[in-house]
Amino acid sequence: MNERAIWTEKYRPTTFKEVLGQDAVVSRVEAFVKQKNMPHLLFSGPAGVGKTTLSLVIAKQLFGEGWKNNFLELNASDERGIEVIRNKVKDFARTRAIGDVPFKIIYLDECDALTKEAQQALRRTMENYTQTTRFILSCNYSSKIIDPIQSRCAIFRFKPLPEQDVKKLVKHIAEAENIKIDEKAVDALYLISEGDCRRVENILQSAAVLTDKIDEDTVFSLASVARPKEVKEVLELALKNRFEEARQKLLKVMLDYGLSGLDIIKQIQREIYNLELDGRKKMQLVDKCGECEFRMTEGSDEFIQLEAFLSQVALINT
Repeated sequence: MNERAIWTEKYRPTTFKEVLGQDAVVSRVEAFVKQKNMPHLLFSGPAGVGKTTLSLVIAKQLFGEGWKNNFLELNASDERGIEVIRNKVKDFARTRAIGDVPFKIIYLDECDALTKEAQQALRRTMENYTQTTRFILSCNYSSKIIDPIQSRCAIFRFKPLPEQDVKKLVKHIAEAENIKIDEKAVDALYLISEGDCRRVENILQSAAVLTDKIDEDTVFSLASVARPKEVKEVLELALKNRFEEARQKLLKVMLDYGLSGLDIIKQIQREIYNLELDGRKKMQLVDKCGECEFRMTEGSDEFIQLEAFLSQVALINT
């Protein structure tokens, strides 16, 4: 195993068939590439689901070995001002492509971080250099992109990777790197990642450095995520009016896994649905969970808020 290789790059797909979990998007984009013509594209969706990967596959399939000469990648969250659009983007866009494809590609990652002024400048650049350049814009929230840009792009919405594709990826990497990973650990990786392929690969690589036999405990400890059954135990203790024990258990879980208040409240919210309570009581707890999370994001003391939430859980059965 080459431990220095970053697995998110090492196992990045190079063909359309290798891109997992986005079949509807891939089939439409592949049709554009076969014609060697495409509109501006807007990729929208959560992190780690294949937006950058698909952009690189498009470039490699269109331009072949010389794709780096015809492809400019910028991260708009680092370079988000109007000067980037006026200088870097325009300088690249005004020259013709090398090869038989009539346009270059400019890929703007996290373009929802661009200021409104930079987006207006980008709109004009997209208009002026249509003959020589195509833009691929990537964002988490398409609502943050101004309407004039959205109307100039074909919009593709990416979804989190489904469970079977995440497990397929994990097993492929495990075989390639000669790692033993049990089924519970694979389930844990999917649970933690929530469909984020990049997070799966990073956790898996970190685990592989420690041991070549990866189990569920290793995955949870490296991801700084509490085991669901431990979070459920905290809630069940509170429901039985054993408030002090619930409080101590919650503190132990947070210290053992290095969790913040916001981390644990999100896990608590998921475990509420697995409690043996009627629907109305679950609704009340979810409501209290949301209030607790809001107060913590506003700067309240997280331990006081979590204790207040546990008291609400204890009172729900009285």
